[in-house]
Amino acid sequence: MSPSRLAVKIIFFLNGFVHANYFSRLPRIQEQFQIDNGIVGLVLLSSSVGALLAMPFTGWLIIRNGSRNITVISVIFYCALIPFIPRMPELWSLIVLFFLLGVSAGMLDVAMNSQAVLVEKEKGRPIMTSFHALFSIGMMLGAVSGSLFTSLDYGLFSHFTIISVASLAAVIVARYYLIHDRPQGKRDEGPAFRLPNAAMVSIGIIAFCCMLGEGAMADWSTNYMENIANAEKAIAPLGLSAFALAMTIGRFLGDGARLKFGDRNLMIGCGLVATAGLVMAILFVQPYAVIAGLFIVGLGLSAIVPIAYSIAGHTKNLPPGVGLAMVTTVGYTGFLFGPPIIGLLADWFTLRLALLLVVFLFLVMIFLSFRYKNGNA
Repeated sequence: MSPSRLAVKIIFFLNGFVHANYFSRLPRIQEQFQIDNGIVGLVLLSSSVGALLAMPFTGWLIIRNGSRNITVISVIFYCALIPFIPRMPELWSLIVLFFLLGVSAGMLDVAMNSQAVLVEKEKGRPIMTSFHALFSIGMMLGAVSGSLFTSLDYGLFSHFTIISVASLAAVIVARYYLIHDRPQGKRDEGPAFRLPNAAMVSIGIIAFCCMLGEGAMADWSTNYMENIANAEKAIAPLGLSAFALAMTIGRFLGDGARLKFGDRNLMIGCGLVATAGLVMAILFVQPYAVIAGLFIVGLGLSAIVPIAYSIAGHTKNLPPGVGLAMVTTVGYTGFLFGPPIIGLLADWFTLRLALLLVVFLFLVMIFLSFRYKNGNA
């Protein structure tokens, strides 16, 4: 494995690892600030809004400064901010801090994927899904780390400081091996904010449908297991675990599948698999049938977003950072607004019926994948 590929994988891993560490301590954060679930939702929303606002402008920053510089700056800020979470004096300052975490995370998402595209170009073959697999592993190990620090009765500040220092040490080493892409001249910059063109809108919608599905599974699968499939409380989280495990497995296998089947065929196949898994979970509401369905959904969704990001980064007549900024902005909108929409529909109808919206969007994703050919959506 080349040093540049390993360095980018480290960045992907740290993104997931840091995120899971502080999200695993949300109940303790909630207790410290004495806030209810609704206010926690507002705090998390501020982070999502920060990411959504930052993403469209990150492409312009990459053009001016290079994806390596933006990756290093954003990951340093992201890792360095988390020890301040328990030190915020008031709720409003916590909301501001989470907004800044969202901004740095949004910039990092675009910049690190730009670096991954550069490594792909350097290697001359698809390797994007392997980077996203490291993000998934980081999330899983970050959750384990959060559980370990909780069981050892570490305070939030001690926990987050240890994670921050260790992560920053890894960044200091990795930054030397990231690919040095030169900033482009000002004549080539274009506007700071660019709306997606027609091709990028199509790829962005594919990412939107996939990420809305990911968000729906992440946020609602345990609820579905417990309240629709009538699973015992100890069994209910296994649905989400199965989904996350399948996503990781699929991302490790995704690069080989891209080489064998091609992006278009793989997106179509993955979309069909994800749709079949979700339909199975909706039709057969027995706990282990739902777990199996969620596992199949995870396998199906695993490679789609990495493929969409890779396509965006390789689009002709667009710098990688700009194409990625367009697609990540559209895709992340689904991840941000999808779960609340599912919740609203669940209140009006039932969660089981609400998930039919996700099935419909998976079908849209398949249709747009059929239309993708020869580098054009």
